[in-house]
Amino acid sequence: MVSNKPVLVMATRNPGKTAEIRDLLQAFPMEIRDLSDFGPIPEVEEDGLTFDENAYKKSSFTARVLGCPALADDSGLAVAALNGSPGVLSARYGGEGLSDADRCRQLLAEMRGRRDRRAAFECVLSLAVPSGPALTYEGRCEGLLTEAPSGDNGFGYDPIFYYPAAHKTFAQLTREEKNRISHRGKALQELRDEFEKVMIWIRRHMPRDDPWNWSDDGSILGRRS
Repeated sequence: MVSNKPVLVMATRNPGKTAEIRDLLQAFPMEIRDLSDFGPIPEVEEDGLTFDENAYKKSSFTARVLGCPALADDSGLAVAALNGSPGVLSARYGGEGLSDADRCRQLLAEMRGRRDRRAAFECVLSLAVPSGPALTYEGRCEGLLTEAPSGDNGFGYDPIFYYPAAHKTFAQLTREEKNRISHRGKALQELRDEFEKVMIWIRRHMPRDDPWNWSDDGSILGRRS
């Protein structure tokens, strides 16, 4: 079935991220897809020195390759006692091929005996169109590292990130609870608060004959077969 909604692609294959973003943007009339809905796409080398650089690399590359607006996030965990590490290397901390649980165990091992458990999740969202321009949104959430994993929800470092105001780790929160307070939730809330304007911005930067139902005059065009 052909959708009459404009398409926004998440530049990720992480189902957890996609689910969180779908929840937060569900009120808007568009179809949200991610890279798993498409064929093989070259991987973007995340060699930027900041979350901002990596987020834009992913969103702009995906937008150019697929010819439609793309939303990417780059996020990670900054630990005070480790001088901000793993930071932009959070997803690759400890090397390739490790599971989320492996990375959590490795980080806790490195933190063993350290009294300063302060940590913060940071997120930068980049929404790009194929011609290059992008919008940027940021979010941050401060908490503490636990001594051991706790909770079965979420992904990544959620089981070892304790949020004092909720008296729970991120992995003990429901997705709805996490979305209200998380780094990604805060960045997405900024995006959601002005999304009507964002949709107009996208339409103004998309060609009138684009195949993904965006148009520059505010109307929705039927997608070409």
